[in-house]
Amino acid sequence: MVDVGGKPDSDRLARASARVTVAPATLKLLEEKALPKGDVLAVARVAGIMAAKETARLIPLCHPLNAGSIAVDFTVDRERSSILVETTVSLRGKTGVEMEALTAASVAALTIYDMCKAVDKEMVIGDIRLLEKRGGKSG
Repeated sequence: MVDVGGKPDSDRLARASARVTVAPATLKLLEEKALPKGDVLAVARVAGIMAAKETARLIPLCHPLNAGSIAVDFTVDRERSSILVETTVSLRGKTGVEMEALTAASVAALTIYDMCKAVDKEMVIGDIRLLEKRGGKSG
């Protein structure tokens, strides 16, 4: 792991996103909360938050962080028949929270996939990316 012990604390924030493209019929079931496994977005939100908190256990050499705030939000895009996952993680500390935001977005997307797979065999997870990073030297 990189030694961050000598770095000063600063306010850190990272935003990330992922997109899950589904069949129009799946999107309708998701919006109506009529899928067999229940309220997909509520479960995916909790999964994303939990994943952000466990990033150091999942990705080798990531520092364990004590996030001050973790948010997981969704936008249903009927035109693209997809769900946009957007995450924000912040803290005051010595290292950035990009990996936590990306992990939250990825796991939230995987949870949507898992909860919809019984009715949709052609879903696609994509566009996983960092949207914003603030704090530290480069932010």
